Amino acid sequence: MNAGDALEPKTFTVTRADLVAYADASGDQNPIHQDEEVARSVGLPGVIAHGMFTLALVGRAVAEWTDGAEVVDLGAKFTSPVVVPAEGGADVVVAGTVKSVADGLATLALEVTCEGQKVLGMPKAVVRVAGA
Repeated sequence: MNAGDALEPKTFTVTRADLVAYADASGDQNPIHQDEEVARSVGLPGVIAHGMFTLALVGRAVAEWTDGAEVVDLGAKFTSPVVVPAEGGADVVVAGTVKSVADGLATLALEVTCEGQKVLGMPKAVVRVAGA
């Protein structure tokens, strides 16, 4: 892993069934993540994925890119919702580059999009480089 390396984009399809499973596992049963009518009644374009579920997809991509290296820091701002249709799913794409490698740590600059729109602001991860 070297500064400037591009990381192969990872695409994750999020379905309504994923949202139900995440709600059950996390305890976040907010109906905006499962009920179209409730989501629209509060001004959303439809059922949306949990922000933390979206961030978890980033963690999954980082784990795949780094062969499960220790994640020292992972964060982002939730800027736009991932709208998940009733049929099929929404594709979340996680792309990135290695921003820097120093002192045994690699900082990854990331971009997280759905339908070409950024859904996380300033996403980044810091991982421990193997052998450090």
